[in-house]
Amino acid sequence: MTELPVTSEIQTGPVRRPWYVSALLALAAVALLLGAAWGFARLKSPYPFYGTAYNGNTAAAGFKGTDQDGKPYAFVPGQDNKVTALFFGFTHCPNICPLTLAYLDKVKAALPEGERDRFQTVLVSVDPARDTPERLKAYVEYFGKAEGIQVPEPALSEVARDYGVGYQRVEVKGADYQMNHTTATYLIDGAGRLRLLWDYTQLPQVDRVVADVQQVLETSP
Repeated sequence: MTELPVTSEIQTGPVRRPWYVSALLALAAVALLLGAAWGFARLKSPYPFYGTAYNGNTAAAGFKGTDQDGKPYAFVPGQDNKVTALFFGFTHCPNICPLTLAYLDKVKAALPEGERDRFQTVLVSVDPARDTPERLKAYVEYFGKAEGIQVPEPALSEVARDYGVGYQRVEVKGADYQMNHTTATYLIDGAGRLRLLWDYTQLPQVDRVVADVQQVLETSP
């Protein structure tokens, strides 16, 4: 039997690698994770939208109500190949709703002249009890150019649910009530598909919103 040589050192436990190797491996793992997230986002929407993109096959919901002129109104997503910025608000809204109308009006004005007629803004009131057609007309014409739509309950709650919108009446001491509501704006393309949404805080970046709208205009059937 051959005798194995005796070594002067005996190693126990795992071999430690230098700290900088661990740091490089950690950075590589983070880069891989970020790359995977970026790749998923690009697969979902190859164009780098400023707003949050939907899956390309997400259909927008239609609805019926009364427009600002007191006439029956039916929203058919994508009708006449129009691209629609849709949001939910109310005329007693002190800041978010009027500013949303104003920003979207700036977006339309910034589009090339030949594309402006294909872009429209629609405001659906979450306060149909107070927002008569006459009040809606004065409101949308003062803050921008939009369609103001009154949808009565319970149809309003169904429309809101279709778009993932929440709203709630809030009593105010010593004053009339207010409405808490989702502040997102939904962009619907000429094929009637939900393409993306912007949070209210994104709308001041008008140039980036315009770029999103132009991309949707160019890629609508």
